[in-house]
Amino acid sequence: MAITASMVAELRAKTDAPMMECKKALTEAAGDMAKAEELLRVKLGTKAGKAASRVTAEGVITAFVNGNTGAMIEVNSETDFVSKNDSFIAMANAAAKLIAEKNPADVEALGALAYEQDGFGPTLEDVRKGLIGKIGENMSFRRFKRFDGTPLALYLHGTRIGVVVEYEGDAQAAKDVAMHVAAMKPVALTSADVPAALIEQERSVAAAKAEESGKPADIAAKMVEGSVQKYLKEVSLFNQVFVKAADGKQTVEQMLKAANTTIKSFTLYVVGEGIEKKADDFAAEVAAQVAAAKGA
Repeated sequence: MAITASMVAELRAKTDAPMMECKKALTEAAGDMAKAEELLRVKLGTKAGKAASRVTAEGVITAFVNGNTGAMIEVNSETDFVSKNDSFIAMANAAAKLIAEKNPADVEALGALAYEQDGFGPTLEDVRKGLIGKIGENMSFRRFKRFDGTPLALYLHGTRIGVVVEYEGDAQAAKDVAMHVAAMKPVALTSADVPAALIEQERSVAAAKAEESGKPADIAAKMVEGSVQKYLKEVSLFNQVFVKAADGKQTVEQMLKAANTTIKSFTLYVVGEGIEKKADDFAAEVAAQVAAAKGA
């Protein structure tokens, strides 16, 4: 398969790796983008994975909390410009409140709830469609979660990151944990809760690195296990060093114990997380609209 300049550019944008390294990886992977990305991770370590988490889809994370009941939702738009639009933000905030109050089963049920805004209605879905027509850009309710029955700590980092923590104990400690989650992005409460698929992915990368090192099999096996254990500590909330730790060593678990607080769960939303959106899609769309306008 021919490796094109655009493929190299896409891999570079995902990994921050040097251009020539991207080309080599793509050649070795026969054009398979995911495989090339993993090859770079093996070769360049965590540096190659840093930019891979960047997301290009736009929108907002918003939430509503009233006592022990609350909701958090991600509402997407095509451009950052629209994500700052007052009508778009009002619709997103209204959706969060509706979820908390009405407990819809899914996005479709959410859209069917009664809501009027900017002359559109009588349902939230009608408002969404109306704003699409008014603003001229697609927007969608992507995902949401409702919480009920447990004290809630909410932290919104601007409009792009949202965290809700379910807890028992000290409200300030829980709020600090919510801020910590937004900054450090753990994937689970404890090492035991880390999804098996993520562990296997890390083990695969560690095994490839160990193999490249040329060490004897027994030492290589210990290297792999050491890497996996290190990863588990880095991505589990309770094992992470608390971001506000005065000594730079205190873990989240230790801080919570001192504050006599229990964290039952956390939910982290990042705008566009996991959504693939290529830059050339928008350009092609604009070109298509211009062509259509000329033909009209």
